[in-house]
Amino acid sequence: MQLTLEIPDHFLQGHNQNQTAQQIKLYAALLMFQSGQLSRGAACELAGVDIYDFFTACKIHHISVINTTEDEIEADVLRFQQRFH
Repeated sequence: MQLTLEIPDHFLQGHNQNQTAQQIKLYAALLMFQSGQLSRGAACELAGVDIYDFFTACKIHHISVINTTEDEIEADVLRFQQRFH
């Protein structure tokens, strides 16, 4: 599927259109990953980057690549402690 966006010319002045399109895809993938709409793999595919570049972008934009909640981590720790005590 192809999606077409209309972007006013003044936003593209002095910018490479291909680079701008790539940035928009990356930003969309980051936002959708952050909101839980895309997995890491799907976000990489949408952005057209490998996992290393995606994780780098996540770091730059302060997006956690681990989507485990604090409660889930605490529950795992308790199960681990119960198993070995």
